[in-house]
Amino acid sequence: MTAYRLSEKCAVSSQIRPTDVADIAADGFTTIVCNRPDSEEFGQPAASDVASECETHGIAFHFLPIDRNGLTMEMVEKFQQAVSESEGPVFLYCRSGQRSSVLWQASGSP
Repeated sequence: MTAYRLSEKCAVSSQIRPTDVADIAADGFTTIVCNRPDSEEFGQPAASDVASECETHGIAFHFLPIDRNGLTMEMVEKFQQAVSESEGPVFLYCRSGQRSSVLWQASGSP
């Protein structure tokens, strides 16, 4: 997993595994946002498995899946709220990081 900084507040990566959460927490992230729908690809970890690991490490988790229908204003608003409520940096992920990057841009780039 390679994370790319989008801003001081946000970073993005491709799909993470529950075992990656400890490293993400160690890097100082306090919130993880999953933008990948469950069951998009065989073998992909379920968002609930990542969420469970986040709970273990005291990280807030938000599930905002972006599917073939694309972004909605509701998703953008929920992302903006997740960022504003986060006590530290926010880590976003999807299959490749592209959808997460688009959500970050659409939100006004926090």
